[in-house]
Amino acid sequence: MRLGFLGCGAIASAVVRGLAGKGHRITVSERSRTRSAALTAEFGDVTAAANQAVADASDVVFLGLMAEAAEGILSGLVFREDQQVISFMAGAGLARVAELAAPARAAAVMMPFPGIAQGGSPIMALGDTGLVARIFGPSNTVFALRDEAELDAYLCAQAVLSPVARMVNDAAGWLGGRVEDRQQGEAFLRMLITSSLQQTACTDLIEALNTPGGYNQRLRLHMEDAGMGRDFVAGLDMLEGGKP
Repeated sequence: MRLGFLGCGAIASAVVRGLAGKGHRITVSERSRTRSAALTAEFGDVTAAANQAVADASDVVFLGLMAEAAEGILSGLVFREDQQVISFMAGAGLARVAELAAPARAAAVMMPFPGIAQGGSPIMALGDTGLVARIFGPSNTVFALRDEAELDAYLCAQAVLSPVARMVNDAAGWLGGRVEDRQQGEAFLRMLITSSLQQTACTDLIEALNTPGGYNQRLRLHMEDAGMGRDFVAGLDMLEGGKP
């Protein structure tokens, strides 16, 4: 496919890395010169061009822009009716994408994660999820969402990733002060958590780790008594309500 990327930030660059070498012709915006230059140097099927040239060369255009800056960037571009647009912009639904990229078709809004560069990553998507799956599957898993309310809820819930990473980092730091190889300790914890959650539903895993008096049960109860669950849900409510 002929794929174009308007915006070449960290997420868009990760998406390009995940698609490069798979038979596509990829054109990226040259505005982010450091990232676009790195991609073109690394991959023979990636070229950089000005924004209008990106649009002209592409059948599917990805919008990797900040929503608040999109209008100023896209208003000066000309799209075609036969083009499809997929947006990474949080806070801009399909109707808004259609306004910004008319007369092109606003096909989908998708929210990728950095792991898409290596594959095996979840993708939240709204709209033409079949198109998203054709481009990114089967190496990634597309989670189709019903409407923009579901997308907003998923966006809030996915923020669990940063607190989880912080907890693993803190545990690795604690462990690193007691063992010879800190990096090995962190690698062990990351593999333990990812493999356990990949293979077992959360409620089943909690029950399996609920041995009376066991290490896992004792630490979980300690953290629950300290208000972990209450404060975490309050944080999700804060995100949903848009409070700073």
